[in-house]
Amino acid sequence: MQMGVKKWILRKASAVMSRKVLPVCGKLCYLCPGIRARSRQPVKRYKNILAGIFPRSQDSEPNDRMIGKLCDYTSRNPARIPDITHYLEQKCFKELRNERLYLARVVPRIYGKLLSSCKEQMPLLAPSSLLVVQTLLDQRQDEMRILGCLLLVNFLTNQVDGAYMFSVEGIISRLCELGQDLRDDDRGLKLRSAALQALASMVQFMGDYSHVAMDFENIVLVIMENYRVVENPCGAESTSAQNQSTKEETLGASHNDPGYWSRVCLQNMAKLAKEATTVRHVIEPLFRYFDSSDCWSPESSIASSILSELQLFMDSSGQSSHLLLCITIKHLDHKSVAKRPLLQVNILKVANKLAQQVKLLASVHIISAIGDLVRHMRKCMQCAIEASEDDDSIPNSALHSALEACLLQLTKKVGDVGPILDMLAVVLESISPTATIARATIASIYRTVRIAASLPNLSYDKKVLPESLFQQLLLAMAHPDHETRIGSHRILSATLFPLLKFPWSVFEPPVPLSVYDPKGTRLVALSAISSLSVITEKIAENCSASNEKLETNKVLDEDCDKRSTSGIEMQETKSMLLSSQQVGLLLSSIWNQALSEENKPANYEAMAHTFNLALQFSKTQDSNNLVRCFQLAFSLRSISLDPGVLLQASRKRSLYTMATAMLMFSAKASHLPQIIAFIKESTSGQSVDLHLSLIEDNSLELTFLSSSTSTVIYGSEEDEGSASDFLSILHKDDKQLRDAVILQLVERLENFPEDILKEQMFQQFSPEESFLLRAPLFMETAAHPCSPYTLKGSLSEEELVPSVVGDEDTLFGESFSQSDTRISESIHSNDVLSVTKLLESVKESAQEVANAPLLMNPLSFDQMKDQCEALLLEKQQKLAALLSFNLDQDPLLEEKHMNEDPLNEVCCNTDSDSKDYLGEKENSLRCDSSSGSENSFRLPPSSPYDKFLKAAGW
Repeated sequence: MQMGVKKWILRKASAVMSRKVLPVCGKLCYLCPGIRARSRQPVKRYKNILAGIFPRSQDSEPNDRMIGKLCDYTSRNPARIPDITHYLEQKCFKELRNERLYLARVVPRIYGKLLSSCKEQMPLLAPSSLLVVQTLLDQRQDEMRILGCLLLVNFLTNQVDGAYMFSVEGIISRLCELGQDLRDDDRGLKLRSAALQALASMVQFMGDYSHVAMDFENIVLVIMENYRVVENPCGAESTSAQNQSTKEETLGASHNDPGYWSRVCLQNMAKLAKEATTVRHVIEPLFRYFDSSDCWSPESSIASSILSELQLFMDSSGQSSHLLLCITIKHLDHKSVAKRPLLQVNILKVANKLAQQVKLLASVHIISAIGDLVRHMRKCMQCAIEASEDDDSIPNSALHSALEACLLQLTKKVGDVGPILDMLAVVLESISPTATIARATIASIYRTVRIAASLPNLSYDKKVLPESLFQQLLLAMAHPDHETRIGSHRILSATLFPLLKFPWSVFEPPVPLSVYDPKGTRLVALSAISSLSVITEKIAENCSASNEKLETNKVLDEDCDKRSTSGIEMQETKSMLLSSQQVGLLLSSIWNQALSEENKPANYEAMAHTFNLALQFSKTQDSNNLVRCFQLAFSLRSISLDPGVLLQASRKRSLYTMATAMLMFSAKASHLPQIIAFIKESTSGQSVDLHLSLIEDNSLELTFLSSSTSTVIYGSEEDEGSASDFLSILHKDDKQLRDAVILQLVERLENFPEDILKEQMFQQFSPEESFLLRAPLFMETAAHPCSPYTLKGSLSEEELVPSVVGDEDTLFGESFSQSDTRISESIHSNDVLSVTKLLESVKESAQEVANAPLLMNPLSFDQMKDQCEALLLEKQQKLAALLSFNLDQDPLLEEKHMNEDPLNEVCCNTDSDSKDYLGEKENSLRCDSSSGSENSFRLPPSSPYDKFLKAAGW
């Protein structure tokens, strides 16, 4: 017990000694190791380390060894970091107030070492570091502001996440102010270089974490203002040096160049542009600066240099530079550029240079850019077509030339013609019904096809024409505007045989249009839609000097020499293919077009060339199509000689000339020289068509009349009289010619049944059923209602509505009485089958269907969808036609319809007239229905089936 008390007393005494005596003794007897203070109380070593870092004189340097010890101490004692940063902050503020810069510059140096060696403690170091950065940037001394920029570079370089993205965004505005320092002395250059280095690190930090700051446009402005001092843009050899530059926090003598750091910013901007959204955020501020500062011009070459560097950086980092090119071309639609054609020309020149540098790849962005160029070319073509002869359209011609040059470069980078043709099909899908816009669209597509076809690296040979483009061309061939139909034929021929010279391609400008001719764009537009004579006349009008006229005549002579070799030889040129089904649809389309009253000689010329194309594929694929080619030619020839067909004499003459040429083409393709001789002998004594001529049995072309010869206007009274005389001396019966063709084809086509051949040859041509189902618009356009001949397999309005006169009892009663008569006649006929025979016939039919071979070319999903939509549309149109006729007419209107055929009235009017006519009839129907007439909504009389049910007692 006493020993325990003694120990307690000793502990109390030692505690009193340590609290009261030893601190005083420690200060006095500091040499005594036993009672030294640091061995008995907590020690703050960081203060001694910090004190050893700072120099004691202005000429001495900071102690780097002590800085290293501070970093080691901080990494082992993170709890001391707040005390250390507080000390450094106060030390920095104090020395800056006292303007002892040699001590203040040590603080950012210490922060730089701490940030690089203590990344795990970044949350404890970041707030104090950013506070010091902001303080240094706000100083008036250039040295302190430079140190603040470099400290920010260190801070951004050592970040491991984007936690402080919004904290550093507040510093961007201050950095941009420093980057716009106007001093050109050494201190000003160093300050701008430091600010741009900090901005480069900022952009890299944004790219690492996919964030674009709100003040990014200000960064672009600073980069552009400092890029002006750059004379030689950086190349690929400087890329490695630039990659290392953002990791360095000190500026060498070679890095004190703002232009150098501006290029480093561009490189980091290219890394920031990783997807479409960020690319637009990066590129759009650049484009706005280019537009406002006139940087697109070739004289400044700033836009070209910057975008080329961005493209190079994007390629080197594995990103797609095609998107950059696509956005550059889309900038043509910007509101600040759209109304400035010369600025658009400069933009296209820059895009052309970018297109030369991109990689060969059929990307979506390249195809989209080609589509944009085609759309702009369509606008140029439209302006050229609408422009008057005296209009000076030099800017429009320059824009057209730049568009073609850029289009040529882009098509080179695709490498395959398939995606381009699919894109053109999309353009054709939305073709306007307006004549001028439709012609411009056709002209731009035709020019694009010619440019794409002129390139040797695009794959053409042994490829079937894409179905999407073929279907849209068939629709364009039924367009209400006759020149649009001509252009669609020329697009087809230019697509199938790109290297073949056709008559309408003789006067085209080179690829691309290299001269800024005020009339150049107009001639290019005419080359796709106008005839050979029209183009020649326009060239002759523009040739004022005699030497230019001689040059034009020389071109004409060369053209005449080429006509002998203008025949289509598939073996000697690369070409795309037409499938057997496409050939059949093409023949059906020609049949539909040939019966239009709006056709001009150029339409017959175009149809003859298309027929020749279809014929070349028919002779190598399907003998049935070859027979149908003869059948189409004979049918058109018979229609042209039929007096009951309501066609003008001039068009009947052209139809006869075209049909005769078709027979010549078919006989030559089938190697039947006897038929060719027979046709020539039968037409030797006839007069000559003034507008169409057959050239060496190869092609049907427009007759070129020189200016000295009086030109007969097509369809005029004089021309109609000449055409009537032409038709009056023709032989009306061609049975002998058909028999000769049948005899020759039987020997030529050994596997084709003779009876079927005779039947087809003496029957009238009928369109393909799939043609009628797929494209009902062919039958409903303005071209068809004006057709004087009802196509087999389609219903005319007369068949649909037998009469528009009389009451409804007469209207429906006659038709039902006729059906009753037919039913009664069939009942009393001896041909009625018994139930047993009917079942046997059904069984035999089922066996025939089961044994029938499957279709080799079944319809695709899109084709089946088109057929279903066609049937639905046809039903709606027939119902609309039934409702459009008023069944209860007043006497005056009834008398008018008794004297005039409403169908003929619609046929003879133009598109607008027919619309007005139908609109008037709809208005009259509304008026009659609103008058309260009891007969307006009466139900039709009972049908024969109702009578049968009534008699049966149902």
